[in-house]
Amino acid sequence: MDRRRGGAQPGRRRGDPALRNAEVLEAIEDPDFQTELGQFNIELNLPPGPLADGGLAGYETHLRASLNNAEQRAAAVGAYLVMIGILPTLAPEHLRAEVISANPRYRLLSEQILRARGEDILIDIRGVERLNATVDTIMPEAACTSTQFHVQVSPDQFASYWNASQAIAGIQLAVAANSPYLLGKQLWSETRIPLFEQATDTRGEELKAQGVRPRVWFGERWITSVFDLFEENVRYFPPLLPVIDEEDPLTVLEAGGTPNLAELRLHNGTIYRWNRPVYDITGGLPHLRVENRILAAGPTVVDTIANAAFYFGLVRALADNERPLWSQMSFSAAEENFHSAARHGIDAEVYWPGLGRVRATELVVRRLLPLAHEGLAAWGVEPEEAHRFLDVIEQRCLTGTNAADWFARQVQRRADADRYDALRAVLAEYRTRMHDNQPVHTWA
Repeated sequence: MDRRRGGAQPGRRRGDPALRNAEVLEAIEDPDFQTELGQFNIELNLPPGPLADGGLAGYETHLRASLNNAEQRAAAVGAYLVMIGILPTLAPEHLRAEVISANPRYRLLSEQILRARGEDILIDIRGVERLNATVDTIMPEAACTSTQFHVQVSPDQFASYWNASQAIAGIQLAVAANSPYLLGKQLWSETRIPLFEQATDTRGEELKAQGVRPRVWFGERWITSVFDLFEENVRYFPPLLPVIDEEDPLTVLEAGGTPNLAELRLHNGTIYRWNRPVYDITGGLPHLRVENRILAAGPTVVDTIANAAFYFGLVRALADNERPLWSQMSFSAAEENFHSAARHGIDAEVYWPGLGRVRATELVVRRLLPLAHEGLAAWGVEPEEAHRFLDVIEQRCLTGTNAADWFARQVQRRADADRYDALRAVLAEYRTRMHDNQPVHTWA
């Protein structure tokens, strides 16, 4: 959320963060929009629905309408919205405790993570440039604005969908990275990944040396059941938020009811797997979901839906395959792909069974897009609709352009300008193109 006119924040310039999410949410008056950790962010939630019968196009229409309405209302209070992984004009003063949103849960979470660490948080990211900073809150986490896809699955399918999601996580990042700048520095193509890993790390240096697991992590093995992940939660991660629910799940079950499992859900919500298991209840009925948390927000609505089509199609095809991909690939190879793609984005090389080391873009065009088409067909998506969105992914690969690549090139063209002035100028162009809703590979 950026600021486009002066008045409320003396010294602030056009394109700088607007610390006004409460005021903006009040103006929007839509329960689909919610507060987030930082005062410069808001969250939009779309209701779930099927992919079949025009579901992807329907999501595009709904998302554009919601954002257009929110943009109009936010403008009335002097703030404007931008879909991006990390707002590039963030400065060190935006990572202080006073910028945490008013919800007391956020401040408590920050305090508990710092208490668990016993020391301030060091952010040390080495990319094209290097960022080294120390903070005494988890506000750097607030800089990470993500798109989250949810796929509801039966308990016996969960492991296949989670494993498939892990296997393709690096590929998702390569084609859709959108966070190259943080605090004025050009870092990784998807800087959200190392930033989020470091910003919520409850381990001090001694605990890291002892092999204690981080709360933001890729994982350590393929699973056979969702219980593998919930058991890891209990084994490796002490609760951060000391809230105890009065419900006795066994008593509820014996009475024929559906337990809320509030403590499990709260605890699980403070363990930030990039693909997270979700237990939830809708209409009194329990269900499981895989929450895919890999990607940044933006750059446009059509790009976002293209990313969704690629994920939902590919994960379905791989989960349904008679010979699981994860039986041919080590878990450590999937993790290495993930971090390599976060660093290098559209230029990343990855490992793939049967091919060895290969450019991620070549892998997508030659092998994965056909699988994604098969998967979307299995979901009931018509071929014409599937092509409309998957062709966006193909063109990103053929042109070698994603949002991170485009943004970095535009800033480099302004190398003679002050870095923050360059970031403001490119952000303004980015926001204009975002509203045009032409996919990023077409941006000159």
